Amino acid sequence: MANKRKRDNAPESEPVEKTEQQSTKKVKAPAPTKAARASSNSSTSATPFKVGSTSPITIQVVAGSYDRVLHGITATVTPTTTTRTTATPSKNNKKKAAAAAESKTSYKVSFADTFLFNAHASAIRCLALSPPSAPTPGQKGGQKVLLATGATDERINIYNISAHPPSAKAADDQKLLNSITPRPVLENPKNRELGTLLHHSSNITRLVFPNRSKLLSASEDSTVAVTRVRDWALLHTFKCPIPKAQGRPSGDTAALGAVPAGVNDFAVHPSNKIMISVSKGERSMRLWNLETGKKSRVLNFPKDVLMEIGEGKHSTGEARRIVWGEDEFAVTFDRDVLVFGMDCRPRCRVMREDVVGTKMTKVHEIKYVSLGKEEGQEEEKHVLAVATEDGRILFFDTAESELLEPPVPKEEEEQQQHKTKLFEAKTPNAKLVAQLGGKTAGVSGRIKDFTILPVEDEESGKRSWFVTSAGSDGRIRIWRLESGDLRVGKEEGAKAGRQVGELLGTYETENRITCLGAFVMIPRPEGSVESEYEFDSEESEDEESDVE
Repeated sequence: MANKRKRDNAPESEPVEKTEQQSTKKVKAPAPTKAARASSNSSTSATPFKVGSTSPITIQVVAGSYDRVLHGITATVTPTTTTRTTATPSKNNKKKAAAAAESKTSYKVSFADTFLFNAHASAIRCLALSPPSAPTPGQKGGQKVLLATGATDERINIYNISAHPPSAKAADDQKLLNSITPRPVLENPKNRELGTLLHHSSNITRLVFPNRSKLLSASEDSTVAVTRVRDWALLHTFKCPIPKAQGRPSGDTAALGAVPAGVNDFAVHPSNKIMISVSKGERSMRLWNLETGKKSRVLNFPKDVLMEIGEGKHSTGEARRIVWGEDEFAVTFDRDVLVFGMDCRPRCRVMREDVVGTKMTKVHEIKYVSLGKEEGQEEEKHVLAVATEDGRILFFDTAESELLEPPVPKEEEEQQQHKTKLFEAKTPNAKLVAQLGGKTAGVSGRIKDFTILPVEDEESGKRSWFVTSAGSDGRIRIWRLESGDLRVGKEEGAKAGRQVGELLGTYETENRITCLGAFVMIPRPEGSVESEYEFDSEESEDEESDVE
């Protein structure tokens, strides 16, 4: 057990200058390597997990809740192939029939509790999972994954969880326990708490492992802290300015007479050299140089674009979430999403009413999904996944060639008849590819968080995805997407995305879930030694890609 550390004094970044005019200079970001893409936590990993067509898949799910509970669940997905023989008439002899075999694969999921306890003194706001440790021949205990959780109690708890499914011996030992519990229990003795970090003085808002050796954390104290995993030392603190009170109403996070302050979110580029942060009470985003530890520049959101997405004069206009894509980044507002190119200019919006089919609904989480390479193309294709208040996950194609033109404004006579002056929209909208969940699938509550795990068949090479979603209703749902569900041809309609995905199972946690994390567990290699009390040294991993 690591000793609890008090708040350390770390060198802070230089004072941030006043907000400047928006610059259109292109961001010079180096091309990310394959390892960086796989380890980045800002978007869905582009490296799929390879499995056999008939091999079971175990997914470790971790959920935090308003009720201070940290819940660990394993979902084991077992494929079953059934063969059906049908008789078809032969061309040469109509009396004789030829037998044709049709095979169909169905999936069944089984859940089991791995851990359940009160992790914090107040509501859990966010969590992060690190990439698994590198495999070592003869490694005792197998590979590990670090888990970090943040809450409104100003603490960051660190856990070490196994990257392998529980052994068959552990399942046999817990048969007696399962006979008296209402739900299956499969506790893994290798999951342990390491300690607590006290680097912040306010609520924790975001946690990210850009790689195995560093942990970045944001808080409502307007700081982003960089922590080294090897000894959990605070290396650097990026300090964001607190906005001035200029007639802005105070929110629920602000004290009497003060203004809302704090970092809402940040995103690290896959190269681990650039970071973008968005804060409360600011209509801008800040670029940081992770190599020098200083602010690069400030980018203001265009006023006309904010008007289009419903962030007018009397709205906060602040960004809530931000995530990096391949050659773009997406910024989430209260009820819409803006996609920016590498020149820092808005490329398109996402949640236009005539595209999504409903009135503007609240957006909770966004992620990029890699679809792999298409035939005749060298680069991988990506889509943007958006979780909404009405229980849907919408998938959009943000490529410039697929953008939809803005709607045509109404005639002047119609405007004069209704005595209204309509705002002319100029920003194109992304193309809606598909949607998952919603009322048609029996999901009516909000989706607070979700994860998308790519899986590739070793034999056929086809890629599929397992989607884990959770909301305030306390239900965790496991979905499966086929390889062609997120690819739409030119003949498909662009306004109404088709319903995709197969619901494999639902697990009731009985807690109001706020954040979610998941990863595909690695099968234990043959001949590996299991140990319940030994931890492996990870000093060699810290020498890999670093965030200085």
